[in-house]
Amino acid sequence: MSFGKIGIGGIGENVYTVHQGDIAAVVSKTPVFIFDPTRENALAHEHVIETVMKNNTIIPMSFGTVFRTDDDIREVLKSIYPSLKDVLKQMANKLEFGLKVTWDRDRIVEELKKENEEIHRFQHELTRKHLQSTYFARMQLGRMIDKALAERAAEVVREIYDGLRAVCVASRDNKVIGDKMIMNAAFLIQKDKETEFDAAVNAVAQKFGDRLNFKYTGPWPPYNFVNIRLKLERGTAS
Repeated sequence: MSFGKIGIGGIGENVYTVHQGDIAAVVSKTPVFIFDPTRENALAHEHVIETVMKNNTIIPMSFGTVFRTDDDIREVLKSIYPSLKDVLKQMANKLEFGLKVTWDRDRIVEELKKENEEIHRFQHELTRKHLQSTYFARMQLGRMIDKALAERAAEVVREIYDGLRAVCVASRDNKVIGDKMIMNAAFLIQKDKETEFDAAVNAVAQKFGDRLNFKYTGPWPPYNFVNIRLKLERGTAS
C-alpha cells in the first residue's frame, strides 16, 4: 500500500507498507541513517502519522527509526508479532489526547496568603514582631507557601481528572515543566467518544474560568500507552 510521496527529509520519497502477515510497517526509503529532529522533519513525520491513522490502527515508532532493508523490517515485525498483535487489538479505535494545565503562580500565591489560615497567621505574627525581612522568616514563609501550592495543585488536578474520567479509557501523568504547569497528562479515548471528550474538557475549563490555562492537543496515536521496543537481533556466524 502506498500513501504517496510524503516521506521526511524533503526529498519526496514514497511512503509505503512493508508487510509481515496481517501487520505492516509504514516506511519510506532514505539515503541517510540519522535524521535531525528539525521542525520540517518533525512536521513531515507527524503528517505521515496523521495520514495513516485516518483509516488504520497504528503503533507509533520513534522519530528517526531506520533499518537497512525491508527484510530487516520484516524480521523485526516477525520477532515481536504476538506483542504487536496484542497491542493493536488493545488500541483499535482509540485515540490519544494531551492536556497541559498551567496557572498564574503569583496570583495563586496571593490568594493563598489571604485564604490559608496558617500562612495568614504566620504573616500576621511576622508583622507584629517586625520579622518580615529576616532570612529565617522568608525561608519559613516560602516553605509554607510551596506546601500550600502543592496541595492546591493536587486538589485542582483531582477535580480535572474527576471531570474527564467517565469519558476516557485510560490516562497517564507526565512530568510537569516549570513552576506554572500543574498538569501534563495524556488520555486514551474511544474514537466514537471524541466529541464527548471535547465537551468534557470544555466543561472543566469553563468551571475554572481564567484561573487556569488549558492546552488541549490531539488526536494522536497512543504514544503514552504503548511501549514496544523495535530491535533487530542479528545472529553471530559460527
